[in-house]
Amino acid sequence: MRLLLVEDDVMVASGIKLGLTDAGYAVDWVGSAERAIEVSRSEAFDVAIIDLGLPSMDGLALTQRLRKEGHAVPVLILTARDALHDRVQGLDMGADDYMVKPFELPELLARLRALLRRSQAATSAVLSFGPLELDTATRLACIRLAANAPPLPIELGPREWTVMEYLLINAPKPANKDKLLQALTGWDKEITPNAVEVYISRLRGKLEPHGIALRSIRGFGYRLELAVPDEGGGSGTPS
Repeated sequence: MRLLLVEDDVMVASGIKLGLTDAGYAVDWVGSAERAIEVSRSEAFDVAIIDLGLPSMDGLALTQRLRKEGHAVPVLILTARDALHDRVQGLDMGADDYMVKPFELPELLARLRALLRRSQAATSAVLSFGPLELDTATRLACIRLAANAPPLPIELGPREWTVMEYLLINAPKPANKDKLLQALTGWDKEITPNAVEVYISRLRGKLEPHGIALRSIRGFGYRLELAVPDEGGGSGTPS
């Protein structure tokens, strides 16, 4: 998932970005509301994390501006202001959540997962498709072949996880390749479309033995599908 961090304090921003990157998110950082508005007009983000104490235009005005321009991206406000009035005003002006500094990284990550689930109309931290399960809280992936059978763990690298998560969020609809590319990288790390194909190929090798196909949709992207059993009793990739 790709996050926009709006924070004018370089040290604070560096710490937050490091923690989120280690957790598997692609994070783009800007230091002003004006820059945040500019990039939001040309880039797609899954969540915006906005500090209130920004220079020139504060975080509340930025949130309101984003909503007026039609941006539906979930907004999490980070601030040292802990008064009830500030929290109420932030939520009323379009924010989806509000965290007071100082905060612990595990709570920030949990709140981000909740915002992402809410934006995708999901109700659980566990994403599933057929026998495939992804637990976004524990970052564990597995295959459940039967209700009482022990799960078979699937080892996923950080970017394989990002691709798999995006595919599951969109399933059974196809996932757009361009948006998937944006979810994999920020401005400071360029990944080519060919690199996306590499991760897709790796995932196919891990999913197809368990009856899950990863179909390429020409000119658009990729879709998870349950493999159709062939006449010999095995499984075949959908045509």
